[in-house]
Amino acid sequence: MPRGRPTQRPELSDPQRAELDRIAQARKTPQAEAKRARTVLLSAEGYTDKEISQRVGLSNASVGKWRRRYITEGVSGLTDAPRSGPPRTILDEKVAEILRLTLEKKPAKGTHWSTRTMAARVGISNERISVIWRTFGLAPHRAETFQLSTDAHFVEKVRDVVGLYMSPPQNALILSVDEKSQCQALERSQPVLPMMPGAPERASHDYFRHGTTTLFAALDVKTGEIFAQCKPRHRQKEFIEFLRHIERSTPEHLAIHVIVDNYATHKTKAVRGWLLRHPRWQIHFIPTHSSWLNQVERFFAKITLEVIRRGSFTSVAKLRAAILAYIAAHNEEPAPFLWTATPDQIFEKIDKYCNKLA
Repeated sequence: MPRGRPTQRPELSDPQRAELDRIAQARKTPQAEAKRARTVLLSAEGYTDKEISQRVGLSNASVGKWRRRYITEGVSGLTDAPRSGPPRTILDEKVAEILRLTLEKKPAKGTHWSTRTMAARVGISNERISVIWRTFGLAPHRAETFQLSTDAHFVEKVRDVVGLYMSPPQNALILSVDEKSQCQALERSQPVLPMMPGAPERASHDYFRHGTTTLFAALDVKTGEIFAQCKPRHRQKEFIEFLRHIERSTPEHLAIHVIVDNYATHKTKAVRGWLLRHPRWQIHFIPTHSSWLNQVERFFAKITLEVIRRGSFTSVAKLRAAILAYIAAHNEEPAPFLWTATPDQIFEKIDKYCNKLA
């Protein structure tokens, strides 16, 4: 005669069975949940708890537990319930005090809090301080720079320049132009040690100065090709010479639109006169304090990272040769920078940032 309560078995519909099959067979399902899904399926097919235990690797008690959980809660019952964890030892008042000090006060020594200085101030561990700061998105050790444009014609200039990036006119060359001045030919005082397994490339922190050069560059916005010259100085004379270089290198039937910043060299009487004598040229100024709007700045960051910063040059001539060789290799397979932000998206982002600062 059977003893104990009769086993209550789940009755599965076709959609329920299909869902349990998916959970049991999916590659990303946690192994524990897959076993529980197989347990329910086998139980619905009439297998005993002992048989199911041997097949899936759970104890008899666990088989009964997950079968009952599924019957009462469905698929959600196959996941582990959240654990309560140990009781809190830091009260809300202490957290509020830490946030107030972080946001409104500075330590007696220094410009910003560290986890240890804050821990000493409020009397809890620095590990707890770190958790609280991460929870509320605070990072006192970080500081970033910003500068908002005060250009009275900011909106018009942004629409003008972004319009050239996103909807360039036909039969026209769109050039993003600027100068990277003071490129230093620095020679490390000792030989650079190459990278080895387990050790990065190493260079001495001190160096010898061998002079500087200025890189004049124009980025073809459509193709990514670079027009470039290296010159010893950064004056209107050199800027006009660079414009002549572009003029000679460009088919005569193309109009030329030049995007530049507000540096005084770009606005001299001599430069304006040269532009008047070459009517196919049209100059577009970005707003003040908006170098991020000039795409050639992105190329300057790239060449600084990949050539100049980690190089060791015994003369300005070798620095110029390295820069021009890099640009020549770049022009063999040029690729444009993809501009995606519309003027309205830019204005909306600036508006949000200003509201955050207010």
